Amino acid sequence: MSEHEPAAGREVPEELERALAAEASLRSRMRYVAVGLAGGCGAVLIAVLWATEPQPLPARTQVAFAGLIAIGLAWAAFAGWVLGRRRPLFARDRVLGGWIALVATLVTGVAGTALAVVRAAPAVALGAALVGACLVIAAGTALLRARSRRRELLRLRDALRHEDS
Repeated sequence: MSEHEPAAGREVPEELERALAAEASLRSRMRYVAVGLAGGCGAVLIAVLWATEPQPLPARTQVAFAGLIAIGLAWAAFAGWVLGRRRPLFARDRVLGGWIALVATLVTGVAGTALAVVRAAPAVALGAALVGACLVIAAGTALLRARSRRRELLRLRDALRHEDS
C-alpha cells in the first residue's frame, strides 16, 4: 500500500500516530511559515534592490542576485508545499529541505570560494573554502539524518500496518 492511499476507515495505530504527531504539530507548521516568509522576503528584497539600481549591474552581480532570488523562492515554494499538504509527509519534507540546503550551501560555498580566490589574499580564500566546506558538511549531515528518519517512519508505518492485518 502506498503512503498516498487513505486508511479507508481504519484507525491509525497509536504508535504511528505518536511518531507523526510532531511532524504535523503547530510548532512544526509555524517553523515552515517562518521558512517561507524568510525565503520569500529575501527573494523580494533582492529583486527590489536589483530592479531599483540606477545603472545596469555587472554580469557577475546579476548572476549572484538571480541565484540568491532562486534560493529564496525555493525555500518559499518548499514551505508552501509543506503547509499545503493535508497528509502525513513521513519526513519527506525534511528530505526535500535537506536537498535544498545542500544545493544552496554547495553553490554558495563554491561561488564564495571562487570569488575569494580571484579577489582576496590566499588566507581569505582558505577561510572561505573552510567555512563553505563546514556548511556543506552540516547540510549533508542534515540530509542524511532526514533520509534516515524517513526510512524509520516508513518502516514503522509498514510494520504497524502488517500488525493490523
